Amino acid sequence: MLKFLKKSVLVPAVFAGLFLGCTNEEVDLPNVVRPIEIPENISEGTNRFAFNFFQNLQQTQPATENLFVSPLSLHMALGMLLNGAEDETASEILKTLQMEGVSIDDLNKAYKTLLDGLPVADSKVSLGLANSMWYRNDFQVETDFKNLIGQSFKADVTGLPFDAAAKDRINQWASDKTNGKIKKVLDEISENHVMFLLNALYFKGDWKNRFDVNNTRDAAFKLENGMDKQVKMMYTTAEFKTAGNTAYNAIQLPYANGQFNMTLLIPKGDQTVASVIAGLSAQEWHNLQNDALTSTRAEIGLPRFQLSYTVKLNSTLGKMGINKVFTSAAQLGKINKTANLQVDFVKQDTYLGIDEKGTEAAAVTSIGFELTSVGAQPPRFVCDRPFVVLISEKTSNTILFMGRVMNPESK
Repeated sequence: MLKFLKKSVLVPAVFAGLFLGCTNEEVDLPNVVRPIEIPENISEGTNRFAFNFFQNLQQTQPATENLFVSPLSLHMALGMLLNGAEDETASEILKTLQMEGVSIDDLNKAYKTLLDGLPVADSKVSLGLANSMWYRNDFQVETDFKNLIGQSFKADVTGLPFDAAAKDRINQWASDKTNGKIKKVLDEISENHVMFLLNALYFKGDWKNRFDVNNTRDAAFKLENGMDKQVKMMYTTAEFKTAGNTAYNAIQLPYANGQFNMTLLIPKGDQTVASVIAGLSAQEWHNLQNDALTSTRAEIGLPRFQLSYTVKLNSTLGKMGINKVFTSAAQLGKINKTANLQVDFVKQDTYLGIDEKGTEAAAVTSIGFELTSVGAQPPRFVCDRPFVVLISEKTSNTILFMGRVMNPESK
């Protein structure tokens, strides 16, 4: 077990390190759980960032559309950017990441701990976390920055001509690191682009309590516009941790050995997904995970579906406080001391698939740089209306993915 600070939070090894593209289907793996530690102030900050990000993003997206993102992937990609920033630009990023008072060295150590340890958290969960840096081979990148990204973030660092072949190679990297779920993150490389920072996150976990495919049947899913649509609804009854308040019912579905969970929030009565998300906070999440959830035998209904999602995050990050890096006044001297460098875009591509066996989820965050110019029956938790989904790691309470399902495409 690794320790950094006196006050720390357990974080099982969950993300990285699986051999991406390989799954543990048909393989009887041993039940092995390996917790690790990151500082508590960093763990708490990442959760504050996650809910702030999710709430600000919701305000920029059409209310009836699905939304699925990875706060962790974005946090780590922005962490790489932070290491290239100076002065006010760095301060904006640090504040938005909810890391004020945390040294960049300590933050980098926490990232490194996650990269090293998370892959081996649960022997029956496949999880990969990978970084890369791609730069135009005629663009001078400071040696210290390249070394830091390669060492602290375990990134693949590659210089190459920025032509069509480079775009294909970067897209192939993203596809490889997400088991083919995200095949393209770049549509083009413009003549002004000189560098890209990428983070890829992949998760594949089987339910601890699987759904029997024989219980899956057609059911109506109530859209928020009052209409119904037919979905394939999966059902199972088992011991689950559940909770409820005036806004929503919550149920936690564990994966594999129980180190990772999916938490579903189903709005009550006149509440909507938007109002539930608006009312969430890191403190409420902490209370829910640590105190409110209690074990009970319950029936759950969950649609079988897949979704893909792409979003450009410049405006959302601007609302959260990162502004200067997107302008010609960006201070990115740790990347290149002389070039007029700024961030062109921050975007995220994600995938979520849920079926009777388990969950597969993936995210790639891309940062592009350019030169300026009640009763006897068990309680039922049926997701037959728009709902909120969060996938998290148990001991650290780190949120990997979060989203809202407004209109599932069920097959």
